[in-house]
Amino acid sequence: MTTEPGPLYPTPFESGNGNRTTTWAECVAFYERLAERFPGVLRWHQIGVSDTGVPMHAGVVTADGVFAHEALQQQGRPVFFNNNGIHPGEPEGIDSCMALVRDFCTQPERLAALGDTVFLFIPVYNVDGCINRQATSRVNQLGPESFGFRGNGRHLDLNRDFIKCDSLAAQVFNRFFTAWRPDVMVDTHTSNGADYACTMTLIPTQPDKLGGALGGFLRERMLPAIYGDMDRRGWPTCPYVNLLAETPDDGIEDFLDLPRFSTGYAALHHTIGFMPETHMLKPYADRVAAMRTLVEVVLDFTVAHAPRIQQLRREARAAAAQQARWPLTWRNDHTRPASLRFKGYQAVRTPSQLGNYQRLAYDRNQPWEKDIVHFDRCVEDLAVAAPKAYLVPQAWREVIERLQWNGVAMRRLEADQQFDAARVYRIENVTSRANAYEGHMFHDQVVLATHTEPFQARAGDMWISLDQPGARYAVETLEPEAHDSFFRWGFFNSVLEKKENFSDYVFEDTALQMLEDEPALKEQFAQWKTQNPEKLSDPQAVLGFLFAQGRRHAEPGWRRYPVVALM
Repeated sequence: MTTEPGPLYPTPFESGNGNRTTTWAECVAFYERLAERFPGVLRWHQIGVSDTGVPMHAGVVTADGVFAHEALQQQGRPVFFNNNGIHPGEPEGIDSCMALVRDFCTQPERLAALGDTVFLFIPVYNVDGCINRQATSRVNQLGPESFGFRGNGRHLDLNRDFIKCDSLAAQVFNRFFTAWRPDVMVDTHTSNGADYACTMTLIPTQPDKLGGALGGFLRERMLPAIYGDMDRRGWPTCPYVNLLAETPDDGIEDFLDLPRFSTGYAALHHTIGFMPETHMLKPYADRVAAMRTLVEVVLDFTVAHAPRIQQLRREARAAAAQQARWPLTWRNDHTRPASLRFKGYQAVRTPSQLGNYQRLAYDRNQPWEKDIVHFDRCVEDLAVAAPKAYLVPQAWREVIERLQWNGVAMRRLEADQQFDAARVYRIENVTSRANAYEGHMFHDQVVLATHTEPFQARAGDMWISLDQPGARYAVETLEPEAHDSFFRWGFFNSVLEKKENFSDYVFEDTALQMLEDEPALKEQFAQWKTQNPEKLSDPQAVLGFLFAQGRRHAEPGWRRYPVVALM
């Protein structure tokens, strides 16, 4: 009996028992060896360091040995980007990428199939989590034997950090992504959730939210081709199982990929993104094989349709620069259900031995196949008229640098300048989460009042015209009501704080005089007393209302959103 020879330069996964993933050190050594042995195929380089000082790397593979970023950009080469290890406890992509890059190096026909397309990859994005290795944090996952941890060195989930960029890794990623401007991205993951037949599920950039002809191409051409090719290659794939209720029987809906997530962030740059999610309860070897297949399927489609994808992205950037109305928030559309053929398992409920409830399990001995509802559309929930430009006061340095990391063009004012009419937001109310979310007290609800006011800009403030390719990123981060605006993440929290206060025994007389001098305040106070009779015995409540609402001691910057829009 003869056996098939193993691959040259086997990966740690291939050398193991099918249930072992590489360590960070093994991964780096593997790529260093390939880059040294195949310098005409692979360029391997460090792109930054993590919060714990661990080097972050990226690789570039081309069929013609051109690796210089400037040269590739000047040639207009298509760029396919594979990001791995954002959650190192979900390492299938780390292992499959190693094997794919090895095959590019050792199989000339596989390399030639790239054509002009650049294969760009980050082997392990969350390097901090990758070296924090154990076997217990993925509670519901079947293998591998040991793996990395979801949080980085600051206990942050990097797949929530693309906008706020608290981590050094996200700051590196923002600059890296903007420099390369990939046409298509695949960011590899493993799922949590229900049990079902498919090993692979897929979250694309939500097509309606991606918008325009580019979103239409994703929905009508690219996704059907991907699902069809995955089926032909032996790994049937279904949309990510984002449940409407407790089990898939009741249907699923598209995952709303906000800009905090990789595919939502990609949409801000008009990049088509995918988050493949292998099923946590399938054997690890199957998950790696399915991930390798998915990446190759999307890569092959990108290579075959690169000119069309690039043209649609150019059109999307041009249209954004002239857009008159900008969606800020989206919601799943439950008025247009689609039907999805789905293979699942019978849900079984039995009495729990831990408490007084019925526990859920899935019986794989009772498989089923049927049509379920799939809400695969999203609609605008809130939109705003597009300004000609934003003015960002120079004091808000953290906001300005994030805009710059993402390629948003801006001009520094040379001299003080008075603008007669600007759109100014006053913050009427904010409801924040009760507990910290990724290091912030995220503002879930934001209520604004819109005013037209004169605005005095200072020399050094930043003028951001929306007639530019970076318009979408600017709008969806600077408009306070947008899903993942800088305001919602707390970058402007200091304007919510009134800086002065009063001593009640002094302010009592002042308040009486204010009611005489300010008729509007007197009317507001009368309404407030009618609506809040229980507060009239509380001097802090009474005086606090008058202090906050009166003009005499008003603080102009209090609850005034600092960024203004010029219409």
